[in-house]
Amino acid sequence: MDKVVLAYSGGLDTSIIVKWLQDTYQCEVITFTADIGQGEEVEPARAKAKAAGVKQIFIEDLREEFARDFVFPMFRAN
Repeated sequence: MDKVVLAYSGGLDTSIIVKWLQDTYQCEVITFTADIGQGEEVEPARAKAKAAGVKQIFIEDLREEFARDFVFPMFRAN
């Protein structure tokens, strides 16, 4: 396994798994963080991934899609 893409929140569990994947599989870890409106938590996640040696960090703004596809239908369903 050369590369692994990890859904990354920047929390303790995903931060620990980055190092575990690197050590266990000697692979490059690529992180993906979905910005669904968590505010100030997104940039610290980028910093933590970088500090863990992640070279490719993707953060996608999915706020509109999250609201349209999940939040609004939830309200309509009552």
